[in-house]
Amino acid sequence: MHIEKIKNKGQGKVFQSEYLEMMTKTHPIVIYSMYVPTIVFLLYYGVVYKELSVAGMAAFFIAGLFAWTLIEYIIHRFIFHIVSDSPKVQRAIYKLHGIHHEYPRDRERLFMPPVPSLIVATFFFSLQYLIFGWNVLGFFSGFLFGYLLYGSMHYAIHAFTPPTFLKALWRNHHLHHYKYPEKGFGVSSVMWDHVFGTIPPKK
Repeated sequence: MHIEKIKNKGQGKVFQSEYLEMMTKTHPIVIYSMYVPTIVFLLYYGVVYKELSVAGMAAFFIAGLFAWTLIEYIIHRFIFHIVSDSPKVQRAIYKLHGIHHEYPRDRERLFMPPVPSLIVATFFFSLQYLIFGWNVLGFFSGFLFGYLLYGSMHYAIHAFTPPTFLKALWRNHHLHHYKYPEKGFGVSSVMWDHVFGTIPPKK
């Protein structure tokens, strides 16, 4: 993905249709209002109606949270930063992620909008149900919680001066945007960048 010039002000346009354009934007509160109640309901449903143990749910929750960090890295590196000579693929990647690299401070495009977010969430829930059965209620809750942590950190990194505990993540992600787009794919964690050798240079 090649961006001619990074613009720290303004907002790009994905679609000509104002209706479709509106659907490419969101606010963190919208996403929290969708997924925080979902997480609470899934955990409650698992314990009360599926009679899953609290300890088991907690273990699957932590496993789901950990799994999110890897999925976050994989999606960011191998989907959002696909390298292709096809103009169609390049346009699709620009709409999916390139616009964020061109306008990194656009606060309305720091979380995935509700409609595509629900489609992706449904896909992951279905896949995880096939693997874990009803233990998915704990695993997917942790997975969703990981997504919310990721989104919140991503928003904070781009929208605000980071607190001390986020400085390392802030540095990693800003180097990804402004100097090394082929490195620094972790947002909520730099663990997988260390594992796969994509940490930006310390210089």
